[in-house]
Amino acid sequence: MIALAFAIGSDPVWALFFCAILAALLIAYTFYVPVEIDRGTDKSRVTYLRERKEQVYENLRDLNFEYKAGKFPEADYQQMRRSLEDEAAALLAEIERLEAADKNPLFRGVPGALKKSPTKGA
Repeated sequence: MIALAFAIGSDPVWALFFCAILAALLIAYTFYVPVEIDRGTDKSRVTYLRERKEQVYENLRDLNFEYKAGKFPEADYQQMRRSLEDEAAALLAEIERLEAADKNPLFRGVPGALKKSPTKGA
């Protein structure tokens, strides 16, 4: 920037011209929207649930480690552990239900949100 100032000299018109060009380039770069946006892969409900299950298991491992390190009292540890285990059980039950529905020929090609549990009402 200093070299640019020496190259321009003391003429304020050139300085304003280069500042205007720089501002236009920065605005164009900031607000440029690409034609195609990469959204990644679409996740199914089962894929999301499996990822969440892994997160819950990792949280349980971390909780056990921190409890053994003495960071949590027994009551807090038991409460948090019970909460994570309940969430893991619910995730496993839903994964099992969705996988069973995928194997059922009546539900082939039906999106997961439309499948209903055979134990619940219609």
